[in-house]
Formats: sequence, structure tokens, C-alpha cells
Amino acid sequence: MRRLKLTTLAFATLFACQLQAETVFVTLEKDNAIAVLDPVEGKLVKTVNVGQRPRGIALSPDHKQLFIATSDDNTIRIFDATSLKEVGRLPSGEDPETFALSPDGKLMYVSNEDDSQVTVIDIASKKAVQKIKVGVEPEGIAASPDNRWLVSASETTNMLHWIDTKSRQIVENTLVDPRPRAVNFTADSQQLWATSEMAGTVMVLDTASKQIVQTIKLDVAGISSDLIQPVGVVIDKDRHYAYVAMGPANRVAVINAQTLQVEKYLLVGQRVWNLAFSPDQKQLYTTNGISNDVSIINLAEQKVLKSVAVGRYPWGVAVKP
Repeated sequence: MRRLKLTTLAFATLFACQLQAETVFVTLEKDNAIAVLDPVEGKLVKTVNVGQRPRGIALSPDHKQLFIATSDDNTIRIFDATSLKEVGRLPSGEDPETFALSPDGKLMYVSNEDDSQVTVIDIASKKAVQKIKVGVEPEGIAASPDNRWLVSASETTNMLHWIDTKSRQIVENTLVDPRPRAVNFTADSQQLWATSEMAGTVMVLDTASKQIVQTIKLDVAGISSDLIQPVGVVIDKDRHYAYVAMGPANRVAVINAQTLQVEKYLLVGQRVWNLAFSPDQKQLYTTNGISNDVSIINLAEQKVLKSVAVGRYPWGVAVKP
């Protein structure tokens, strides 16, 4: 009997560990706060005030710090990812919206739309170490996992600017479809995916040539083309699938990352902005700006499990293991 009790206890402990959830952080643009979600329970845990108009959000590589762009405060705020107490600020330049971290977590690259530049910040010293002039209205920005390239997307110039991370100089510009909004590298750094809000397309670029190898047109039966406005894009680590937030089309496109064909459109909340994987990449979380909720998607079944109300204008999302 004693052995059975121990076995039962061990099983219960293992089961509890398996259910131990990551934490989902969502910026609430109109509430000047972040929402903290428990995705296993599928519920809002709490809301924490963080500053004026928070949008871009990311965790440090060690998951100990949370970086949040508070646009109307003209700064990037740093929070302890456990206590959610503010521990510092970074000089981001005016109106920061999106940013990217270097793979080692030492540098931050911030898009400054109003100034047509990218600000490079040394995180340890909390100092801006360089400003790189790019095209008009830079927003989407991504650092390659191999730490060789930084790409800045300029919405009005309709270009992707390839910046060498060592020289911090633009070495090439790629003309793309109108109003590129988001960019993201594959885990092997061999491809860059970019979305065009006005053309309703997703472009796949070869990193070596810096040229477009495929343009994927998003088209949903019964949805007007002017409502198909792709924004955020993520690609799984094995490059099996890419997922694209389609803005006011209220859907996420599921794209086979090998054939580069759309396989499915998943109906989520209204005006889906951004998305992020769970650490095991078995779930996907989307921020739905107008319906004020987050959709939880099971990727094995490619099915929306639940939507969780979070607050006004959810924008960015980050997931802590």
C-alpha cells in the first residue's frame, strides 16, 4: 500500500509538472498596461500598469527581464519578468513601437518611425550607441538568429534594409510590396519572411541573395481584399509552418513553409495584430486589437481553442516558459 501511495504521488507530481503553464504577457495599448494570462486555465490572471501606450514587447534570452516599448513615454521600460516591477529604462528615441534583440541579448534595435532611423542600444550600459538612418516610417525589424543581419522594414519607402550587424551599415535594400509591416527570420537564418499590409501578401526572401523567392497572395472567400492586411508573422523552428496575422480579415493564415502554399485560414478575434508561439510551439497566441481578446490556437489540430478577454487594444505578445 505504501508503494502504491508513493507511485500515485509521483504520478500526481509529474502530471502537475506537465500542466505547469507558461505565462503570456500582452500589451494593452489603450489601458497603458499589460495583461498576464494563464494559458492552461485560459484566463486573465492580472493586469499591471506599465506606462503610456505600450506596444512592442519581448523577453530577454534568459527570460529574466521583460522589455516593453511605451510609445508615448518615448522609452523602453525594463521589468523583472517574475515580480513585474520596473527595474530600468532604455533611451529608445521618439515614439518607439517595435524593436528586436540581438540573439545574445546584449543589444536592442529600436524602430523610430518619426525619425526614419533605427536606434542601437547597449542594454547593460543603458546607452544608445548608434543611430542608423533607414527609409521612411520604419516599423518591422528583426535580427537573424546567426547574428549576422538586422533587417528594417520601411513602410513608406517600401523597402527592406539589410544592415550588417558588425559594421552597422546598410549593405543592401530590397524593394517589396507596399507597406511592409513585419519581418521575421527562420530559425536557420536562411530565409526572411515579410508581410505587405496594402498588397495582402507575404514575401519569402532568400537571405544569401536578399531577393524575393516567392510572393504568397492571401485570399479568403467572402472577405473583401481591402480587409486582408497581413501584419505579424512567425515561423516554427523546423520551418514546417508559418502563421500570419491578417488584421481586419480576423484570421490567421496557415502557410506550409516548405511548399509555400496557404493550407488554411483560422478565424480568430477582430483585427489580429501579432502572434507568438508557446515555448514548445504546440500553441499559438494572437492579439486581437478590436475584440480586445487573445486567441489560443492548438497547432497540432490547427484549431482555435479559446478566446480570452484581456483589456483594451491588445497589441504585442511575449511568452515566458
